[in-house]
Amino acid sequence: MSKTLLRIGAALSLLGGIPAYAQTADTPPAPVAAAPAAAPAAAPAAAETRDADPALWVVKDRDTTIYLFGTVHVLKPGLSWFDEAVKAAFDKSNEVVLEIPLPTPEQAQAAVMKSAVNMTGPKLSEKLPEASRAAYTAAVADAGLPAGALEPLDPWFAASMLTIVKLQKSGYDPESGAERVIADAAKAAGKPLSGLETLDQQMGFFDSLSDASQVTFLTETLRQLPEAPAMIDTMVDQWAKGDPAALAATMNAEMTGTPELKRVLLTDRNATWAKWIEQRMAKPGTVFVAVGAGHLAGDGSVQDALRRYKLRAVRVRY
Repeated sequence: MSKTLLRIGAALSLLGGIPAYAQTADTPPAPVAAAPAAAPAAAPAAAETRDADPALWVVKDRDTTIYLFGTVHVLKPGLSWFDEAVKAAFDKSNEVVLEIPLPTPEQAQAAVMKSAVNMTGPKLSEKLPEASRAAYTAAVADAGLPAGALEPLDPWFAASMLTIVKLQKSGYDPESGAERVIADAAKAAGKPLSGLETLDQQMGFFDSLSDASQVTFLTETLRQLPEAPAMIDTMVDQWAKGDPAALAATMNAEMTGTPELKRVLLTDRNATWAKWIEQRMAKPGTVFVAVGAGHLAGDGSVQDALRRYKLRAVRVRY
């Protein structure tokens, strides 16, 4: 279990659906609105653009084509991935579907207040075991937040927020994330843009985790937080190389030890999305579906769930 929860938390933040766009320092929940935003590390002055070829799949019948693209919610600038087969698939599509439509800051804050803030107590630090409280205090200080800034937050949200801030400080930028790029391109092209879930639904999945799972999520995140940037660098490199098998091995290696997290955050949602795809196949057209890359990798992926409907997702080679 030494790295299980950080691996899951950090990976899901970037690859599997934790709403990073609702937890960055730019859109904090109301109780920490006065906290200074942690400034991302400055990018190198002449950073070279690096080519990336992430995996892409297609499901099709006589009159319907659905592309499946795995995203990373925050990326470092300078990674060229929205080109070649990915851009061609996007251009061919009449509509674009994300996990959720990107929320405004006001929508994000409202969802956070509903699902991740507890103003009646106990405080977050009081939920932690005594042995984890010093690491919690240090992590809050390292994030550039006042000592009590995260006290009203649920443990799952505090864990993912601390992870995202840590990654921002190492150069990751939500504005460079795949969802932002795809959403902006869809709007520019006048393509209908919708979501498989609402923000309230998505955050509700995490809020539904048991208290014990949430606290373990946070304590393990605190213990392994210094390793998060290197771990995500590895995952993003695997994503950029179009290697979902390696990505699944890195992200899911220890998920068998946390069945509640895997079921609530990945496999149940993958099954729901596969059902959506099966129903959408009855309507002609071409659709570009972009979801966190963790949902398209490993056992229990969306591709696996599609087999129930005798649908086959074929890898697009490029």
